[in-house]
Amino acid sequence: MVPALHVAECGSGSKTIVFLHGFGGSHEIWRDVVTALGPGATMLAYDLPGHGHSLEFPGTGAKAVARAILADLAARRPGKIHLVGHSMGGAIATLAALADPERVGSLTLLAPGGFGPEINGPLLRRYAAAADRDEIRACLAAMSGPGSTPPDHLVDILLRMRAQPGQSQALVDMAAAMTKGDRQGVIPAEQLNNLDMPVMVVWGTEDPVLPVDQTEALPARFHLHHVLEAGHMLVEEAPDVIAQAVRRNTRRRGKRQQPLFGAAAS
Repeated sequence: MVPALHVAECGSGSKTIVFLHGFGGSHEIWRDVVTALGPGATMLAYDLPGHGHSLEFPGTGAKAVARAILADLAARRPGKIHLVGHSMGGAIATLAALADPERVGSLTLLAPGGFGPEINGPLLRRYAAAADRDEIRACLAAMSGPGSTPPDHLVDILLRMRAQPGQSQALVDMAAAMTKGDRQGVIPAEQLNNLDMPVMVVWGTEDPVLPVDQTEALPARFHLHHVLEAGHMLVEEAPDVIAQAVRRNTRRRGKRQQPLFGAAAS
């Protein structure tokens, strides 16, 4: 019997917002974003294959995971969905939107993978192998913006997850595959140009994992929001900004750009 994907559900309402965490993360990382959004929508946060309660789910390649997420959503939530993805989860969300564009009402991408070949392979491999509290905290700090302090609750979440038998080795194997040659796979620009739902891309200006200049080649109709002084860990570094981005993007209706918002935008 194939293990099920794990998903945590909260809130209520006709709008369905789906959260996909980054590499080495957990559905629990979205706590502060979900709280900031409030109860007005149904929110689903997945543990991606190879992570947490979905550790045994087969297939960790981005395309296979996108197909699995779409299949699971079709079984539980008919109708349109709004996808929010961070880093690796951003690449998966993008691939899901490309595979089934009629189901995706909007796409909010936080420092997404797959938008350029550059990736900090050594740091991600170090993060994959981190097994104790101090090393997890040090890796999170290295992936964050200058002066950012990793929250204790995030360190606790990741330490607890990695205590699960087989979890650490799964992360090490995934990191090696993702960063082979210190390059990542790239989603072709012509495919990105085909996305006609509202797309918002949020990126920290001090991202040490995926360089912010990967935004320079985005399709012109994508809505780009820079978070000043933030690094790669946007969900923890700027949860209120992320909640505002999700709220704004899920209200948009088409390709037309909206004005940028907030002091952190540029």
